[in-house]
Amino acid sequence: MQQYFINKPYQNPLVLDDKETLKHMFQVMRLLEGDQLVLVFPDGVKYLARVKSSSEHSFDILEELLDDVELPVDVTIASGFPKGDKLEFLSQKVTELGASAFWAFPADWSVVKWDSKKLAKKSEKLAKISKGAAEQSKRNKIPDVKLFDKKADFLAQLKDFDHILIAYEESAKEGEKSAFAQALASLKKGEKILFIFGPEGGISPAEISLFEEAGGLKIGLGPRIMRTETAPLYALSSLSYALELDK
Repeated sequence: MQQYFINKPYQNPLVLDDKETLKHMFQVMRLLEGDQLVLVFPDGVKYLARVKSSSEHSFDILEELLDDVELPVDVTIASGFPKGDKLEFLSQKVTELGASAFWAFPADWSVVKWDSKKLAKKSEKLAKISKGAAEQSKRNKIPDVKLFDKKADFLAQLKDFDHILIAYEESAKEGEKSAFAQALASLKKGEKILFIFGPEGGISPAEISLFEEAGGLKIGLGPRIMRTETAPLYALSSLSYALELDK
C-alpha cells in the first residue's frame, strides 16, 4: 500500500494542497475515490486513509496504525564530503536502514569544494531523495538532511550526542576488533548516536584529535577496508542486528 508523508496536522476529513504529493498520488499512482493509502503526519503516527474526492483532494482517515519501524536509538550519519554522486546514494540508503539524520561536512581530505549556493541546492535534492526512500521503506519519520558549510559548525553539534563513534581506517588496519561491539552493547533506548565517516581520503589525524576531544571513540569496522559509501551501511546494518533482531 502506498505511503505518503503529510506536512500538515491531523484532521478528518483531510484536504491536501502539496502539489508534488498530489501529482504522485493522482497522476503517477492514479489513485481513485475509494482507494486506500497510508498517511504519516508530522508526529510520525501513521493512519490508514481512503480517497474521498480525487477532484477536491480530500481523504477520510479510517484508523490509526500501530506501526513504528524506527530504530530504538536516534542515529545520525555524518560523512566528509565525498566525490561524485555518493551523497545521493548515501542519503537514500541510510534512510532505508533507519538513520534519523544524514549530515555531511567539509573534511580535511575532501576533494570536492562546494560553496553555500551549491550546498543549498544539493541539500534540497538530498531531502527529496530521503523523503522518497522513507516512503518506500515505510518509515515513520523522514531523516533530517544537513550539509555544513564550515567544519566548525559541524563540530559545534557534537556536544548534543550521547555517543560519538569514529569509523577509523587505521583502527581496522591495526586489527582493532572490539570497540564497535562493546559500543553497541552499551547503547540504551532513546540515546543519540553519531557515526562519523571520512571522505575517500579518510579522516585526518587533526580531525581525529578534535573528534576525540569531543568524546568520540575510534572504532574499526572489521578487517576489510571499505569505501566511504559502504562503511555507513555496514555500521547501520550492524546496529540494527544488535538492537532489533532476536538472537
